[in-house]
Amino acid sequence: MKENLVIVESPAKAKTIEKFLGDDFMVRSSFGHIRDLSKKDLGIHIDRNFTPLYEIPADKKKLVDELTKLAKSKTVWLASDEDREGEAIAWHLTEVLGLPVDKTKRIVFHEITKRAILEAIEKPRTVDMNLVNAQQARRILDRLVGFELSPVLWKKVRPSLSAGRVQSVAVRLLVEREREIIAFRTTPYFRVVAQFHPVDDEKAIFKAELSNRFETREQAEQFLQRCVGAEFSVVKSEEKPAQRFPAAPFTTSTLQQEAGRKLGMSVSQIMSVAQHLYEQGLITYMRTDSVNLSQQALVQCKEEITKLFGEKYSAWRTYKTKTKGAQEAHEAIRPSYIERHTIEGTSAEKRLYDLIWKRTVASQMVAAELDRTTVVIEDDKHTAQFTATGEVIRFDGFLRLDTSDGGDDETSAETTEGLLPKMKAGDRVESDQITATERFTQAPARYNEASLVKRLEELGIGRPSTYAPTITTIINRGYVVKQNKEGQKRPYVQLTLGASGKITAKNLSENWGKEKNRLQPTDIGMMVNDYLELQFGPILDYNFTASVEKEFDRIAEGEITWPAMIENFYGPFHKMVDSAIETQNAKVMQIRILGADPKSGRTVKARIGRYGPMVEIEAPEGEKPRYASLKKGQLIESITLEEALELFALPRTVGEFEGEEMVIGIGRYGAYVRHGKSFASLDRSDDPYTITAERAQELVVRQRERAAAAQTPLKSFEADPDMLVKNGRYGPYIAYKGKNYRLPKGKTPEELTLEECLEIVAKSKK
Repeated sequence: MKENLVIVESPAKAKTIEKFLGDDFMVRSSFGHIRDLSKKDLGIHIDRNFTPLYEIPADKKKLVDELTKLAKSKTVWLASDEDREGEAIAWHLTEVLGLPVDKTKRIVFHEITKRAILEAIEKPRTVDMNLVNAQQARRILDRLVGFELSPVLWKKVRPSLSAGRVQSVAVRLLVEREREIIAFRTTPYFRVVAQFHPVDDEKAIFKAELSNRFETREQAEQFLQRCVGAEFSVVKSEEKPAQRFPAAPFTTSTLQQEAGRKLGMSVSQIMSVAQHLYEQGLITYMRTDSVNLSQQALVQCKEEITKLFGEKYSAWRTYKTKTKGAQEAHEAIRPSYIERHTIEGTSAEKRLYDLIWKRTVASQMVAAELDRTTVVIEDDKHTAQFTATGEVIRFDGFLRLDTSDGGDDETSAETTEGLLPKMKAGDRVESDQITATERFTQAPARYNEASLVKRLEELGIGRPSTYAPTITTIINRGYVVKQNKEGQKRPYVQLTLGASGKITAKNLSENWGKEKNRLQPTDIGMMVNDYLELQFGPILDYNFTASVEKEFDRIAEGEITWPAMIENFYGPFHKMVDSAIETQNAKVMQIRILGADPKSGRTVKARIGRYGPMVEIEAPEGEKPRYASLKKGQLIESITLEEALELFALPRTVGEFEGEEMVIGIGRYGAYVRHGKSFASLDRSDDPYTITAERAQELVVRQRERAAAAQTPLKSFEADPDMLVKNGRYGPYIAYKGKNYRLPKGKTPEELTLEECLEIVAKSKK
């Protein structure tokens, strides 16, 4: 008989751990939290020192009964994750199963390997109530904020809205960035780049950039004219050795950023895949803010690097975690077995594991050795100064394995890298051509998930483990959209001074404004943000939100009690709620006057309508105004009069088919083509403003065929003509005597017999 019961959070984790323990151990899963705050009312007794009211969800009661029976006859080991959430799960288990919290064995491990599991069994501890209290404080505080803020939004802004402590601050970041973009005005300038070579070596061509830029084409042309016949020489040549060091091993935050940048994965996808890798025993625990590596991992890295590249590539390094409140006892995210270079699994699992493995091993490799050269070139009139920079890798070091630098994709450096010819001050050089290219100032880039995570971490808002649910929540609430934008053609001018002394001009074009997976606030998100900032400014303050996180850390360290922390927050917060309800009587409306319709002279405005953002042309009393929905990506705050008027192009007639007009419009459920009395939905790739008659006809025919197919039975029966098996919008079903019946799973419609159909109908009636 098995004497020991080990309880973990997930079945996958249980399966992996069970392989490492002896026959005397039984491993079961709690399937996450065993209980949570009651969903009835607030779930917190505010008048009883914020005592939480916990309840077991209905879907967990059977599991609780099973675990309770097992716990009575066995020694219980609680093996939930080692973070605050895991500690809270362990504590809830002691409460629900009736286990003494000061005697029940609690084990933690950073990796799911046989060695780590057996070591944990040898050194059990009890539940750390300081960590539990820190988690309780966060959960209670977030429930209080959401429970009290959301009704205010319903009354003062719009029904069915909600708010959260960290989520609302994240939305504020996105709104502020969007307004920076709206306020930004692009201005052109000319960037000048010259192509030189030493007088004695025509093949040694290199590029150098002018130190200043020109605001207008005329200024750029005047400069090129001054360069006609000019002689150029080197006034400074400097060569310095440099080093480039590897990045530290991954924390949760840096993994989210790097995997987002390099692999194009969302934060929630990254965490899900990392969780699978951890539960399979392939990587260490993926919720950590530490960059430490264990002594064992350091030794394994050194051995592996020496085996792969030679001893000269190995460098023993320890990293110091800079994040305040970081738990140094934890390890960074690393492979459980350094010698395992690749794994079996899904494509996402393989790519993420490869990223983690390379980052870990590279962190223990020597720095790359570089030569950086700077050459300054001046004309004989001392009116122009060009700079060329070069970088040559003398020893690749960690770059042989990993090029991660911790940067982001927000900016791109316009530098010239490569080997420059040997030159010294006084050496003459000749220009093959000098080019002045029109460029444009760029607005700040919208955040993607990786850059938003980076900014949240910089501000100390939330914790890496909360970033994924935070981003998911604000998208699901409709406050933010993640979208791609096609670039637009933009003309620019390029002026070139050739070796002949002649200046030529070219009119070129480029693609600009393209975006991929960028986060943009919606009109609703901006409206909610503005109201919350107005009424609850201190709660949305970045420093205040960061200070709350520090308070959670203090609770985890046992420095303060959680009821006292909640009391200090709740008192002022509740007063703000009362003030918001009392002082703001009218609902917030976001209405923006855009101008006058040139045809009618009537006012055109943008606002939130019943079905979302829209534009309206006002009408005299007794007449109906004209309405049009905003396109995806358009905002009330930034839409122009011209853009708004274009929206009234719908409904529009694109042609005729079978003697009936085909009319394109946008309704409650999206864009459509109306043909007679029938409607066909446009595909997502179809633009209602540009769709052709040919494409509209295709959609009409397709809809007709689908409707016909729906009416044609998949199967009928001579013995009972009323019994029909049909294919509907949501899949196959049985139609019998005016009623419809769903097919049970596993049933193939074409293979059903009359008897089986009658049986399904009979059971459905019961």
